[in-house]
Amino acid sequence: MFAARFASSRSHSEKALALYDPISHRPLVRQLGFHPNVSARAYLGIVLLCLGFPDQALAQNNAAITEARRLAHPTSLAVSLTLGSLPLWLVGDNAALGERAAELVAVASEQDFALWGAQGTIYRGWVKVKKGDVKEGISLLRSGASAYRVTGAVLLNAYYNTLLARACEIAGRVEEGLTLLDEASQIVERTEERWFAAEVNRHKGQMQLRRGHTGVAEALYRKALSIAQEQEAKLWELRAATSLARLWGEQGRRTEARELLAPVYGWFTEGFDTADLIEARALLDELT
Repeated sequence: MFAARFASSRSHSEKALALYDPISHRPLVRQLGFHPNVSARAYLGIVLLCLGFPDQALAQNNAAITEARRLAHPTSLAVSLTLGSLPLWLVGDNAALGERAAELVAVASEQDFALWGAQGTIYRGWVKVKKGDVKEGISLLRSGASAYRVTGAVLLNAYYNTLLARACEIAGRVEEGLTLLDEASQIVERTEERWFAAEVNRHKGQMQLRRGHTGVAEALYRKALSIAQEQEAKLWELRAATSLARLWGEQGRRTEARELLAPVYGWFTEGFDTADLIEARALLDELT
């Protein structure tokens, strides 16, 4: 579902939802193990967020979870909770993420869902890190990621490596974080799961900047920006542009920084209360 161009993924998800008939397509639930309309809506939420529509994205994820609860189908609920946790991490709503992760772990434990239980553990670890319990949080992130890989899962490994790398950065373990991000880049190249590639490079740039390697950081920000533009992923483009504009602003290249960031920010029509847009708006004000 995570295609290189998110617009294509959005189109496929919307078509699938439009064509889905709960009666004639009932056998699909038995074949797949979950209701496909629930998973399609949950994936659509992630795609919409990457495309730059955070309000619509969260609405789709919430609708998927609501539908799974209405159906009283544990597997569909686990799927929707897992996919619905990812956008909450991206927008930085850690309170909601903590609640969702706790419910996911409870459902997974009750139903013996090892795959989804591992993912719930990963998100619980991140929430603990953000609450200040960094040691316990990193321990949960590691155990969750390890349990996830044991299931044989390949999808999302680069993303989960990045979560752990960010936690290491928060703990001041930048070198360890960079190693994890290098592993994430290798996973992207090996699996061609490129939906998170721009962010992997941007996070590497942030850590290189912390090491004082300004030139390397700028090159990585530019790479992240290029990938985001190629994928038409406006959220990743905004993040890369914000990081690069901040760097240029600190170097006295304020006009270049404004000219880079202003049109990207100006594209957005919703989500102005999210951390990314608030940060970008504040930076533009500083650069003016």
